[in-house]
Amino acid sequence: MSATISARDVHKIYKTGKVEVHALRGLTLEIERGEMVAIMGPSGCGKTTLLNCLSGLDVFDQGEILIEGTSLKDMSDRERTAYRAQRMGFVFQFYNLLPVLSAVENVELPLLVSGVRPKEARMRALEWLDRVGLSKWAHHRPAELSGGQRQRVTIARALANSPAIVWADEPTGDLDSETADEVMALLKQLNQDLQQTFVIVTHDQRIGRMCDRIVFMRDGQVVGVEPVQPLAGDTVAAVAR
Repeated sequence: MSATISARDVHKIYKTGKVEVHALRGLTLEIERGEMVAIMGPSGCGKTTLLNCLSGLDVFDQGEILIEGTSLKDMSDRERTAYRAQRMGFVFQFYNLLPVLSAVENVELPLLVSGVRPKEARMRALEWLDRVGLSKWAHHRPAELSGGQRQRVTIARALANSPAIVWADEPTGDLDSETADEVMALLKQLNQDLQQTFVIVTHDQRIGRMCDRIVFMRDGQVVGVEPVQPLAGDTVAAVAR
């Protein structure tokens, strides 16, 4: 089976004046379709840089990244943007919801931008809000929702376009532990139901242990990979306890 995500000898250098920061140093990594992988390591080790390069949000200086068999370097900026809209979903720590829009309007916005007809976009947005348990809150604005509810809206928005890959950067970083467990349980269930690939950057060992595999980074390199042994019953609730 070919990997959904394949990074080979990837280097990323940030230049500020005469100062060069080597954020990624010959990093190699493969992730299979349907995996839920946690990227962990100390602050500044390159976790978010890796996610940004793998997803095409940022360019890299050397090496190769293949997403579903296609090289990111072979895509133009416009092609990468279109590919992200059609095949990727993003979940961030601070939600990035538009405060003037309701939950359903936030979820349907990327669908509309990608060319889905308004009626279908609204239907799909409502379906996804129902799936994440927020159908009763569809017409509430972000300020009227709790942190956990806002993150569920973000998840619905990320998944509404049926992406092949979902990128999550500290998706529980702004949540209390109980709400974080609920959000991770939702992500795990969606991963199992839909067989989408999830790549989650986190500093929290508890969150990492809820994934299938943990990739450890240090100084811009992968320094270890650890399969997570499923607990009895293979439930996120068991991990949370």
